[in-house]
This record gives sequence, structure tokens and C-alpha cells, in this order.
Amino acid sequence: MSRPSSPRSTPSRLRRALHLALSAPLATAAVAVAQEAHTLAPVVVTGTRTEKTLDDTPIRTEIVTREEIERTHARTLTQALENIPGLQLREIHGKSGYELSLQGLSSDQVLVLIDGLPISASTGSTVDLSQYLLTDVDHIEVVKGATSAQYGSSAMGGVINVITRPAQPGLSGTATLDAGSYGSQNSKGGSWRPANRHGQFSIQGGNEQLRGRIAADVLDDDGFGINPDAWSRQGDEIRRQQYSARVDWLPGARQRYFVDGSVYREDDTQRYTTFVPPNLLPQRKTETIERKRLTGGGQWELGNGTRLQLKGVGERYDSTSQAYSNEFATTRRTAKQEMGHLTAQVDLPAWRNQLWQFGADYHYEDLKQDNNGVSEFVRSGSVDRSSKEVFAQNDIIFNDTWELLLGARYQDDSDFGGHFAPKASLRGKLLNTQNWSGVLRASFGQGYRVPNLKERYYLFDHSALGYMVLGNPDLKPEASNSFQLGGTLTFRQDVTFEVNAFMNRVKDLIQTDMSNTTIIDGVTAYTYRNIARARTQGIETGLRWQATPALALNVGYTFTDAKNLDTGGELTRRPRHIGRVGADWRALPDTTVSVRTRIQSSELISSDDVAQSNGGSGGGGRSPGWTTLDLMVNQKIGRQLTVFAGINNLFDRQRDFSNPTDFGPLRGRFIYVGARYAFGSTQ
Repeated sequence: MSRPSSPRSTPSRLRRALHLALSAPLATAAVAVAQEAHTLAPVVVTGTRTEKTLDDTPIRTEIVTREEIERTHARTLTQALENIPGLQLREIHGKSGYELSLQGLSSDQVLVLIDGLPISASTGSTVDLSQYLLTDVDHIEVVKGATSAQYGSSAMGGVINVITRPAQPGLSGTATLDAGSYGSQNSKGGSWRPANRHGQFSIQGGNEQLRGRIAADVLDDDGFGINPDAWSRQGDEIRRQQYSARVDWLPGARQRYFVDGSVYREDDTQRYTTFVPPNLLPQRKTETIERKRLTGGGQWELGNGTRLQLKGVGERYDSTSQAYSNEFATTRRTAKQEMGHLTAQVDLPAWRNQLWQFGADYHYEDLKQDNNGVSEFVRSGSVDRSSKEVFAQNDIIFNDTWELLLGARYQDDSDFGGHFAPKASLRGKLLNTQNWSGVLRASFGQGYRVPNLKERYYLFDHSALGYMVLGNPDLKPEASNSFQLGGTLTFRQDVTFEVNAFMNRVKDLIQTDMSNTTIIDGVTAYTYRNIARARTQGIETGLRWQATPALALNVGYTFTDAKNLDTGGELTRRPRHIGRVGADWRALPDTTVSVRTRIQSSELISSDDVAQSNGGSGGGGRSPGWTTLDLMVNQKIGRQLTVFAGINNLFDRQRDFSNPTDFGPLRGRFIYVGARYAFGSTQ
């Protein structure tokens, strides 16, 4: 945090936090702020790119804490996010992973970050959330609505920022083992055979100046089938591995450096059939994915309170897929991505109740793809793009009641030229008594998204599903206007009610052109087009209630109205109603029981042009609504050992695989048990 030149120039709450940052070394400043704010709220960084308590940030931010991750036994980023109100998770077509949607905007329009730095898209401009395991994660921050002024392209729908843990001094570590079964749908062995196995290990240590951590996470899934004796599998066989190492160096009280490297590997096998009259021909597709990621950076604080940050990431993402027909090898496709991102940021000391921030980003990406050794790009064997960006922000704190955040970013893209994106956010603490507090938040932001190299040049081969999608080099950038208005009302920190109204208007929306298709070797080929203007609007609500010292309840409901403004019809794959209900009960001093319920209404899958042009929802199919319930138990044994068990999808709500318009839950009931051992400061 920046520090004021005079304590009298800054409102009391900000002055307290800044005083902590002034009196503590840079390495412990964020911890000190968090301890000061412990009775108020956690510390978040995503909305403003600086540390603020959750109550004080002018940008509405939702958090998945480390405690929630451990309580619900989440193994992947997908599972960690599935209880965020209003966030929709969708299976990626032709893949074994999941993408997300926020406020009716697709995963292409939501930026996923690790410690503020981007992660490579695995398909289209979509990050596969299942390809990030959680050993190193401290918490996850979710910001909805356009944040391009803070983070640039792809943030027009919001940001998911995964915050990892810096290495700690001393000696500590954790180890987790768990296993589970899909019951009668196990693809190997009987109902009680462990079909899904997971192991996680982390150890860290060092002194106040130098400390490090190594971690490993392995998730091995045999897959499942509604008829395990048949060739086809509805759930793929997957092995995911993630290994990481981190070093933190603190040579002085106002300096900090870090290096963090990780390797992710995935081996995936899909089994399906194709009808070749008069028989069903067995098909198999294997895919090997490897992501190598290296991040590093430093942070310095000058004597006048100016804070400097410099950090960057280099990442390589390779995938190789091999298709087999009746066990004869047919198509071998390889793709290689390289991505580099460098960001610099300067936070100035407080000046007349203003906190100024300036920064610059440089982004580069390169893509290659070949099919049986022949490049699938029209113009060359590889394509690349880069961008240079500058941003500025002014946080104006008028008094203890009102705060105004102004920000803007200018991007110069190598392929699309210049683009400017502003944002303004207002926060007002309108109620502040001994028992009640109330905060109003309002924001307007312009978002934009430059079509990435995959959308422009890549061939997405989903032949197993009867189609493929071709890249379009003539795509234009998307742009949006985002409006957010809401508030939070809290009673004695026991009851918190939130409501937020949103509207996002998008022009030059990029989506698959369903009207103009071609047939290639019996497979329908689509391409991307800028073919729509869209509007999404709705209401998000949430209620958190500490009913008793032992019982906490959480309820969330989101209504979304998503419309294609060109046709007047409903946008596909956007359910109007999404609900979340959670309860945590400390049944005994060392025993907790948790329940998580997810509710989703029906969603439009396809619609005909005539009905859409008449303003109807179309004559196409709708995926039916669904409800799932997860039950989890954690039993602490002594200080270091916790045993746990759970049932995901307790009532076995699973999609009808014979119905191509049913996109309900892919997996049925899953039962598991496990144990976690922690020692040192992590226990």
C-alpha cells in the first residue's frame, strides 16, 4: 500500500492500514493489513491492483478462501469455483475440461490470471479450469463486469485471479490422499474399486530472508460409463500431474523477489463410436498436454512511500492428439503455443486524498499447428501477435464515506492497432452504526477483447461430435459497455445481504456462424464470425448468515436475461436462473458437516432464425434444469491429522446421454474418503 505524506490528509480507515504498511517491512505489510482487517474482511487485490479490505474496495469482489477449498475438498480450479453464485461452469465440447460464464458473458470474455499474470488458453480463447490443481493456492478472487481498464483484452466479462501462497519461513508442509468411486459406472472393476485417486504434497521452509517451497499434485481418473461393458465412455480416462517450486528472497525490509516454476501434464483418452452402416465403429482419441510456466518478479518500496513492481511470465503449452478408428491410427495433430507477458506498476504515495497508479504491459503469443506433419495454417507454419499497453488509475478518497476510482488503459496491438478503455467506480459507506453497516457500489466500464490466434487461425477438430470449427483471420475485436449497481448490508457481522444489478452490452460479438456451413469428408465445418450484438442483464443476490456459533448459511441467486440484439432472440447456453445454497455446521468441536447445493434452470441449446427474428426463444431444444447436492464431513484428529469423506451429487442427477440437448451434470454420484496431514505453520 502507498503511504500518505501526512496522516491528517487521509480518512481514518485508510490511515490505519497505511500506518501498518509504514511500520512493517514490505514483506509483511500485506499480512499486517490483513490482521488489522481480520474482524472486517479479507484483503483483496484484483479490483484495484492494490491491497484493500473486502469492505473497502470500490470494486465488488467475491472470494473463495483456502478454508473453503479444504472444507469442500476441491481438487481443481473447476471444483473450487463451482459454488460461486451466478458463475456457470460448462463442459468444453470435445474436451475433458470445463469453462465458465459470468453475467451471461462467455468464457472467451473472462480473463483467468495466476497472481495477476495470464495463463494460456487451452481451446479457443478459453482457459480449461480443470487444468489447474490447487496445492499452491491461497485464495481465489472473482470480479464480474468489464475490467479491461485494469487488465486489458479478454477482461470484458470479468476476471478470475488465483492468488498463490508465498513460501513461509520455518519448516512446514501438508500431504493429502483421497480416493473415490462412481459406483456402478466405474469403467474398471467393481462398484467399490477406487476409480478416482488423488495425492497432494507440499513442503516449505527457510529463514526470514530466503525461503522456498516444492509441491506435487496428481489426479488419476479411470473415467466412467453408463454401461461399463460397452466400448463408449461418457467420462474420459484422465491423468493430471502438476509439480511446482518457488523461491522467495527478502534481502531487505523494503525489497522482495520471487521465482516460481511449474509443470503441468495431462494424458487423456476418449472412447466413442461412429455409425458406419450397418455397424458402430469403435473410435479412440488420445491427447497429451504439457504446460511449462515460469514466473518471477520483484517489489521495491522507496523512502518516500513509492512502491514499484515488476513481474512477468513465460509459458509454453503443447498438445498432441492421436485419433484411432477401429484401432488403426488416422489423424495426428500437434499444437504449440508460447506466451510471454511482462507488467510494471508504480503506486505513488497518497497526495491530497488521492492514490495514483501507473503501469505498462507487454504481451506476446505464438501459435503453431500441424496435421500429420503438415501445417494447418493458410499463410505460414506459425502465427504470432503482440501488444504494448499503458494504464493509469486514480483512487480518490473524499472522506470516510465516499471513494471514486478512475482508470483507463490504452492498448496498441500488432494486428488491430490502438484501443482505449476507461472505467469509473464509486463506493459509498452510507450506513455505519454500532450494529449496522451499508455500502453502495456503482461502476461503469468499457471492455474489449482482441480475437486471439486460435480463433483466427486454428482448426478445432471435433469430428467425433460430427463437426469442426475453422479459424477466421478477418475477425474484428469485440467491445462492450458494462454497468454495475449494488450494495451490501451487514448486521453485527452475523448477517450480510448483497444485491447487484448488471447490464453488459456487446458489439461485434464473436461466435460460431451456424448459417454458413460446409461439409468436409462428411463432417460439418463452421467458422467464427462477428455476427451479433448482445445484451446481458440481471440481478445477483446473496445472503450470509451466522445463525449460531456452530452454524453458517449461505444463499445466492442470480437472474440473467441474455438477448441477441440483432434477432431479438435469447442467447444460447445462458440459464435465466442459477441458485447456490450452502451450510456449514460444527457438529462437535472437531467435526464439521457441510452441504453445497447448486440449482440451474433450463437453457436454450439451439434456435431457428425465424423464431429468433420474431423475438421468440426459437423452436430449438432446451437443456432441462437440474439440481445437485454435495455432502462433506471433516473430522480433525489431534492438531495435525484431518480425515474426511464426501458424496458429490448425492441424488445422482445425471444428464440423459441419449438426448443431445441435455447438458445437465456429466457425472453421477461420486463417493470418496481421504486424509490430510499438516505440520508446522500450515497445520
